[in-house]
Amino acid sequence: MTEIANVYGGALYDLARDENLAKELLDQLNTLDQAFAQEPAFLRLLSSVAVAKAERCQIIEDSFRNNFHPYVLNFMKILTEKGYIRHFPECCKVYKDRYNADNGILPVTAVTAVPLSDALREKLAAKLTAITGKTIDLECRVDPECLGGVRLDYDGKRLDDTVSHRLDAIRGLLKNTVL
Repeated sequence: MTEIANVYGGALYDLARDENLAKELLDQLNTLDQAFAQEPAFLRLLSSVAVAKAERCQIIEDSFRNNFHPYVLNFMKILTEKGYIRHFPECCKVYKDRYNADNGILPVTAVTAVPLSDALREKLAAKLTAITGKTIDLECRVDPECLGGVRLDYDGKRLDDTVSHRLDAIRGLLKNTVL
């Protein structure tokens, strides 16, 4: 993370936590982050020096005034005025990381070859909760190259029990075998 994201995302989180708005603002930041990921041209517009700062702030006000908390609007305006709006996704990540740490939430990404059923998702989340003692925020992704099994990514760690990983291990053993 950049220092800018740590400072600004952290400051917004501290304010939201102190005002008991942390979850509400997290949901709103996630919504905006997803929207900006789908429409990156909007963030480019807000960071364009060809458009006056006041005009860019007015675009934020006009676009989001009735749908988002004033703290989120002001946060975006501050980033725009300082020329840091391009760091918005990183600020959101810092905010979410701080929220998760304070609330005992562990984000986990499960990668499988086929989509997990709801029952398997719940079972996996319950098992991980029992192991870690934390509330699990499970994101499931499908990657057909796994061939089977599951890969878990969390807290900077990777647990890989996929068929493709096992085949790679066997391939490595066979390469190093002298006949």
